[in-house]
Amino acid sequence: MQPQDPETPERQKPELDDATLAFAGKIFQFARLGHARELAELFGQGLPANLRNDKGDSLLMLAAYNGQAEAAQAILEHGGDPELANDRGQTPLAGAAFKGDLAMAELLLAHGALVDGTGDGSRTALMTAAMFDRVAIIDLLLAHGADPDRRDGAGLTAAEMAQSMGAVEAPARLARAPRPNA
Repeated sequence: MQPQDPETPERQKPELDDATLAFAGKIFQFARLGHARELAELFGQGLPANLRNDKGDSLLMLAAYNGQAEAAQAILEHGGDPELANDRGQTPLAGAAFKGDLAMAELLLAHGALVDGTGDGSRTALMTAAMFDRVAIIDLLLAHGADPDRRDGAGLTAAEMAQSMGAVEAPARLARAPRPNA
């Protein structure tokens, strides 16, 4: 029998014991529930700020999606990557756009989130905000230089996505958005 190439998908993942799994679950709950102090202490002990769960959600994604600004701040200050996408290609900024969390979007942008970043997918935070009629987020992203004419993998713009989802205000707001090359 030949040894498996470590780069092949058949490579066996090590089994984790119950205590390790419980500890990992606790850390992800800290991010979801906003336990910034506890996270900062663990980062100080060597916990990686870009730890991800089985769905690819980073600690920052969980904090951003759940509106936990203090936890997100702690994660960012300890090296959390605002562009680290989950397994669905969603970035923390797209998560904040989906939730309509203006303060979180501002925090992420201030810490280096790319306004037109797509992670591993093709949908930007502006597209997500448009789909769910998050006009305040749309205005923020446009003010930071988001491209309203950018297209996703299916060839759709943010305005087209907004229209397909029945968004009321987003299509008109995007139609009025300044164009960089106009």
